[in-house]
Amino acid sequence: MTEHASPNSDPSDSPSPETPDTPADAVRRSSLARGLSSTAVLGAGDLAQTPIHYGASLREQRVLEEKDGLVDLAHLRVLRLSGPDRLTWLNSITSQKIDALAPGVSTETLVLDPNGRIEGWLKIVDDGEALWAISDLNTDDTLDFLRRMVFMMRVEIEDLSDDYQCFGAVTALPEKLPVTKLWSDPWPHIGTGSASYAEVDLGLEVAGTDHPGLETPFVIGIVRRTDLAGLSANDFAMAGFDAWEALRIAAWRPGRNEIDHKSLVGELDLLRTAVHLAKGCYRGQEAVARVHNLGQPPRRLVFVHLDGSGHIAPDPGTEVLAEVRGSERSVGTLTSVTVHWELGPIGLAVVKRNLSPEAPLSFEMSDGDRVVGAQETIVVPVREHEQQLPGRNRDVDARGRNR
Repeated sequence: MTEHASPNSDPSDSPSPETPDTPADAVRRSSLARGLSSTAVLGAGDLAQTPIHYGASLREQRVLEEKDGLVDLAHLRVLRLSGPDRLTWLNSITSQKIDALAPGVSTETLVLDPNGRIEGWLKIVDDGEALWAISDLNTDDTLDFLRRMVFMMRVEIEDLSDDYQCFGAVTALPEKLPVTKLWSDPWPHIGTGSASYAEVDLGLEVAGTDHPGLETPFVIGIVRRTDLAGLSANDFAMAGFDAWEALRIAAWRPGRNEIDHKSLVGELDLLRTAVHLAKGCYRGQEAVARVHNLGQPPRRLVFVHLDGSGHIAPDPGTEVLAEVRGSERSVGTLTSVTVHWELGPIGLAVVKRNLSPEAPLSFEMSDGDRVVGAQETIVVPVREHEQQLPGRNRDVDARGRNR
């Protein structure tokens, strides 16, 4: 199969190893973040230190899926929260119940605004002495919010991104990698006090057996950069970030690409792993409960099969077009795109909730060409509420009694 170019793999965007940058960049370049391989193609922007691929993205996907690959996730930020109040404090201001989080148990939690929109996203694991958090969404803003909310609580917050970096794999990391802390992705299992909005397991207490996320249990290791001395990318079966993203998309796993300024947890099926529905008050809790108990999310996440016959694919951010009431209209945004080694061109999109699940989709390229696609339902268009509104009290409300 012909290899396809990554939207993040423009070599002109990748700084030369000899180009002086900030001290933080110099630190990151001294570790495996540079890939230590002449075939590594780096990304752009905040992915400028992350190997996007090593020249064979489709083969790297297969290696990673077969649980042999290692992915350098140098762009992820590493935070550490210490102090005796860290769990109860973070529990009170974010979406997941973590006040009794056992050491070694991995979960994730969201920072929401008062209207329930997603502002921050932390993958967390506690070791009994400190809570380690991995972030790649609005990290500086999240840090600012956390520090402002400490008040008199016994909590210390550190950004250790210059001293530690992250590596990803499926199921397990290589034994020779000196991992300091391990985060195991809870996706797509449904946590206690959580709920699924996905069609394949709606109303179930566990993930449905058809959920594709069960096939790829992601893990992320936090590694001290100084412990990488003497190690080379040649010591591992390296896979690029493109391969990681391809498996994430195929698993229906939402990522930072799916988040915009108005994202709600129900739209992306994030309640299953990142939200506890009965843990008590936190910022945005009322909005989450209102949608869950009384309403429907205005948008929904869908999996998209793209037509690959033209060997072209739309870029992330492309408008999703569909026929609505007799005319073609914009119905959403294509958020993630990849070429999967088995499935071909695929993507994730966030579309209007009332779009028919059978509606064909199309995407207009910059040169005017069109790519068509078929949607596969992830988040259901209409979900029955788990709680019923109370009926009228007939003892005091006699309307219609004699009709």
